[in-house]
Amino acid sequence: MNIQTPANIDKAERLLRAREQAYSTPLKDFHPGAPRLFQDDTWQPWFERLREEEPVHYCTNAPIEPYWSVVKYNDIMHVETNHGIFSSDAALGGVSIRDAAPGYDWPSFITMDQPKHADQRRTVAPMFTPTHLNELANLIRERSAKVLDNLPRNETFNFVERVSIELTTQMLATLFDFPWEERRKLARWSDVVTALAKSGVVESPEQRRREMDECYAYMSRLWNERVNAEPRNDLLSMMAHSDATRYMDPDNLMGNIMLLIVGGNDTTRNTMTGSVLALNENPEQYKKLRENPELIESMVPEVIRWQTPVAHMRRTALVDTELGGKTFRKGDRVVMWYVSGNRDEDVIDRPNEFIIDRPRPRTHLSFGFGIHRCVGMRLAELQLKIIWEEMLKRFERIEVVGEPKRTYSSFIKGYVSLPVRIAA
Repeated sequence: MNIQTPANIDKAERLLRAREQAYSTPLKDFHPGAPRLFQDDTWQPWFERLREEEPVHYCTNAPIEPYWSVVKYNDIMHVETNHGIFSSDAALGGVSIRDAAPGYDWPSFITMDQPKHADQRRTVAPMFTPTHLNELANLIRERSAKVLDNLPRNETFNFVERVSIELTTQMLATLFDFPWEERRKLARWSDVVTALAKSGVVESPEQRRREMDECYAYMSRLWNERVNAEPRNDLLSMMAHSDATRYMDPDNLMGNIMLLIVGGNDTTRNTMTGSVLALNENPEQYKKLRENPELIESMVPEVIRWQTPVAHMRRTALVDTELGGKTFRKGDRVVMWYVSGNRDEDVIDRPNEFIIDRPRPRTHLSFGFGIHRCVGMRLAELQLKIIWEEMLKRFERIEVVGEPKRTYSSFIKGYVSLPVRIAA
């Protein structure tokens, strides 16, 4: 049984009100992709009702184009694995519920269909082989130890800023062989390119354009350096010296760069933060982990399921087709809600509970599935495993001392801040 802290009580009351609203709102008025539901952490009852009553739902009540929501685990798998029917192509809208703004619709291998997708993905895959991950493990451990040893004691600090962002930007800088002293630019560019207008990340479209132009120019300069140098073991050099990617047009290059930056930044960074929050909200699981650190192996995939750092992926129907008794028309946008599939009671036992020794903890959708499954998922798991091994060596507990501030997004499910304290 969870200990009832003021934060837990506030969350329970918030979810109770959200549940009342979700079950009193007509289904025809549902907009489960509303970013506010994720910023307020009140998305759960809306998807619970859809799973129960209308697991394939058509939304016309939104300030964006109408879209289908697919919310059950097996239905999501159907869409994921039928890429001849459901397209990821950037020209059709890409992989987010909202089409990319004009000027930002850069194609990347995640927004491509076969065979071009496989050719470009294959170029960067060697970065994430078991052999290379083993080489990275010592570096990750060394850096994790240094960051953790420099954390304050008996003082409230933002875990997102001091740990999650710092460690993920260090890894991104290594993967890209990016100038070390300017590595925080990578996290900033990731935030800017995924930010919605009301998120507060940028103050105006002009500011977003300026920062993305800076990113474009900076990464193009690095690309040109790698093209004209001997091949090296970094992502830019891999793309620069592969026939499948060497002659990409500038927008395709930028699309792949931003995909790798966002994928390396948001997923690990937000799951790292989410793991601290989940263990604080479930103190019996935290106690279990401290008493048996070997449970880190199953805790890592469980927290990836629990957090689901990418809330959804979108596809576009290439032909008329049916799912769950509903008919998708050619051109319809189809949104696979990973956050909902990861809470599907028909597939996952007690899915609303955080259980670090859960049997088959890798039964989740957080990395996607099929040809578009996250290319860096093993690196993400490795980073989370090592940071928790190092934290358990040093701290009896990292205590959450205030409400997290979450991102305003129904795509990236993450955190702006998480106030914590470590006792001396």
